[in-house]
Amino acid sequence: MTDYYQRVTDEQDFFKKILGKIPGFNGYAERSNRRSADKLLRETIATQFESLWQRTSEIQRSFISEGGIEVVGDIEAAAIKLRQFIDRIKNAAYGYAGFFDAIKVKQEELAAIYEYDLHFLDLGDEVANAIDNIQSSVGTDGLPASIRNLVSLAQSCIDTFEKRKEVILSLSGEGES
Repeated sequence: MTDYYQRVTDEQDFFKKILGKIPGFNGYAERSNRRSADKLLRETIATQFESLWQRTSEIQRSFISEGGIEVVGDIEAAAIKLRQFIDRIKNAAYGYAGFFDAIKVKQEELAAIYEYDLHFLDLGDEVANAIDNIQSSVGTDGLPASIRNLVSLAQSCIDTFEKRKEVILSLSGEGES
């Protein structure tokens, strides 16, 4: 997997590198880099899952046109969950804005957050495989199980996003009671 934070850092122009040597600016640049890396990463994830959602919708339309109405509702459940996940990824604040400014995030804490981001990319691959499995299972006894697997993976995307959000909120102190 490409390290998005490193990619943004490496692509800094010469001027930003000079300003990084100015006392006080480096912390600002680091926060800005984290926000940029986070934005790039989540745009990539959203684009990947948008494509998967479109594939799911195409399968749904195919079943409707071929009279396979009995499975359309289950595929719709997966499509709705994928859409919810995409919307959450797109609408979450970039760069953990608001509280990275107020707290110092340790490298291992940032690594924990990025671990969830990596898991999103892995889930994208699993969802793609599940969609392929549905397409290859059409007309077989394995179709219902392949659809259930897609629904389960779509729910895992949402669950993983919520766990990531909990980690971020606990770092900011907002998640504590």
